[in-house]
Amino acid sequence: MNSVPPSTIPPPSTSTSTSTDALLARRAAAVSNGVPLGSHAAIGSGSGAILTDLEGRRVIDLASGVGVVGTGHCPPSIVEAIVKQAGLLLHTCIHIATYEPYVALCERLIGLLPHGDHTKAMLVNSGAEAVENAVKIARQATDRSAIVCFTGAFHGRTLLGMSLTSKVKYKLRSGPFAPEIYRLPFPDHFHDGDGLDEEAFSARALARLEDSLSTVVDAAEVAAIIIEPVLGEGGFVPAPKAWLEGLRRLCDRHGILLIFDEVQTGFGRVGHFGAYQHYGVTPDLSTWAKALGGGLPIAAVVGKADVMDAARPGTIGGTYGGNPVACAAALANIDLIEGLDLCARALEIGARARRHFDALRAQTALVVDVRGVGAMVAMELCLDGDLSRPAGALTRDVLAACLEQGVLVVAAGVHGNVIRILCPLIIDFVDLERGLTVLCLEVLRRTD
Repeated sequence: MNSVPPSTIPPPSTSTSTSTDALLARRAAAVSNGVPLGSHAAIGSGSGAILTDLEGRRVIDLASGVGVVGTGHCPPSIVEAIVKQAGLLLHTCIHIATYEPYVALCERLIGLLPHGDHTKAMLVNSGAEAVENAVKIARQATDRSAIVCFTGAFHGRTLLGMSLTSKVKYKLRSGPFAPEIYRLPFPDHFHDGDGLDEEAFSARALARLEDSLSTVVDAAEVAAIIIEPVLGEGGFVPAPKAWLEGLRRLCDRHGILLIFDEVQTGFGRVGHFGAYQHYGVTPDLSTWAKALGGGLPIAAVVGKADVMDAARPGTIGGTYGGNPVACAAALANIDLIEGLDLCARALEIGARARRHFDALRAQTALVVDVRGVGAMVAMELCLDGDLSRPAGALTRDVLAACLEQGVLVVAAGVHGNVIRILCPLIIDFVDLERGLTVLCLEVLRRTD
């Protein structure tokens, strides 16, 4: 099938008479400069995988709000669920009174994302909150304090999230950071493989990790190791399967809990509901957000029941966590993912993106790598094919040129030189092909 569901292009928003330039000027005057401005797009409405800007231009969305709207912008079934729940209950706080949407969503999550024989879940508002709560649970479950994380990681902008995050530009003058955080090299086979095949590279990386548990931090002090199975902001770098399998064995051997941050990989993006299912490696705890809520803010920690229940009453959660309207949206969103078989569709999207990127790589030395899992696909750009010369400025030029032609796409990577595809999984293939063609032509135009 080509379109799921058929795309309809809404008219420009009539809620305001402002233009893009005027709205950006208002933003500059009213919004803190610390809030990132990733593009100069100003959007009035969205439907499916199409955005409409304030001048009425059609924009193909290859970013989906950083992977949030996997089922597209404003799907009727999700909007209907939001409206219905908003008329019943907006808020009561799960700490104060129990309501059905919270329990129903937890039941749905533990059925979709089993962690062993008995799984439990809890809900919060964002990926950063999910990470914070997972770390608290792990520390209480093990009575240990140290947390191991990895280079290239992004785990949020809260204090603990920033402490775990590797990208230093997100952390400027924000310290001092949380203690008992130990950062080790992410197993990046492309950049650090030294000519080894993936199996040999994984064995070497695991040996170095094992050694670090006596030279960097004692294994007996480590509560958890947290890792993104596929680096998100770090550049869409998949961890090798053999390495993750070895990591699971290492954690079991030392009594360390394994946490997978699935905030960007979850809910169909990699061709499964979770990347851990793609790898066949089950963590003790996992964190979820972004594409869970269909556009509304909601996140979750899912984990083995005995680990989840180690948290003392009152130590996890939050006032707004698992808001009933957001829960209703998430439940309708999951229905849509299953009903449209978007996990399978993600694999087709990924295959199409790879064909474009691989063909481009054959034409220009700028593209040094094409990588990813499922519909989480990216290409890395370096000047003259030299890995020591990441093409961050050129990448920004490409993204700006794409937006001028009605294609919204975003970058990633420590140096901002990785172009990633995070389109809604319901995108019409005609729009997908058009967006990928525009993107690849803009990269090709910048070849010496």
